[in-house]
Order: sequence, then structure tokens, then C-alpha cells
Amino acid sequence: MTHQEVEILIVEDSPEDAELTIRALKKYQVANNIVHVSDGAQALDFLFAQGEYEGRNKANLPKVILLDLKMPKINGMEVLEKIKSDPTTKSTPVVVLTSSAEDPDIKKCYALGANSYIVKPVEFGNFSKTVSDLGLYWMVMNKIP
Repeated sequence: MTHQEVEILIVEDSPEDAELTIRALKKYQVANNIVHVSDGAQALDFLFAQGEYEGRNKANLPKVILLDLKMPKINGMEVLEKIKSDPTTKSTPVVVLTSSAEDPDIKKCYALGANSYIVKPVEFGNFSKTVSDLGLYWMVMNKIP
């Protein structure tokens, strides 16, 4: 991993969904440096520079985190809770990008501090457009402190 600024952290256990997301972001030239981790434990290790990411510059936080909810080891809700309860990562925007349209999940994510909750469209064209719009908003339009 270079010292280049991480723009987007994708936390997604489905290799297919991760690949589609990365392809859409690159197609629309929204982000140059995308990091993909496949479970919640890896996401926390990356963000807090521990485990396999020990020695990584903790100050180099992503501009936005795309977070799936249903994952092995540590689920997305737990990852979201940890991110939003830690002073160093609290202001990092987290977009929940999941297949769950269940109302309790949506309410709980917002209560935990999610910045956005998007249900994944199944059809690739829609998914690609959603991801590129999302990246454009968080990378270009949104201002963070």
C-alpha cells in the first residue's frame, strides 16, 4: 500500500458486488485509490491500523466508506458502531450499501450514525449509475471538516 490518500474503502464480502462497485467507480473516474476489504474484522484492522494493516498511517482515513451489512466475522452494524463511536473515525462518512431493505436495519443504521443508506439495485446498469452518483457526491460535492 502506498502513502497515497485512500479515497474509498469498500467493505463487501461478495467479490462480485465489490468488483461491480470498483468497476463503476473507475468507469466514471470518481476515485483513484480504492481499498477493498472482505469482512468487518478487516475493515476495523484497516481503519485502526492493526493486524495485517499495522504500521499503516492511521491519519490517512478514507474520504468515504461503502459498507455492506451482512458479512462474516463482524457484521456491518458492529463496524458502523465502532467507526462512529471512535473520535478519530467518527467524522468519516459511512454509506451503507446493502441488499437489506428491512426497516429496522435502516433505522438502526441511522441511529448508529450512518450518513446514507442505499439498497443495492440488482440490475447492473442501475447499480453502476447508483455507485457513480454516490461516489460523485461523496468525493466531489460533499465537504468534510
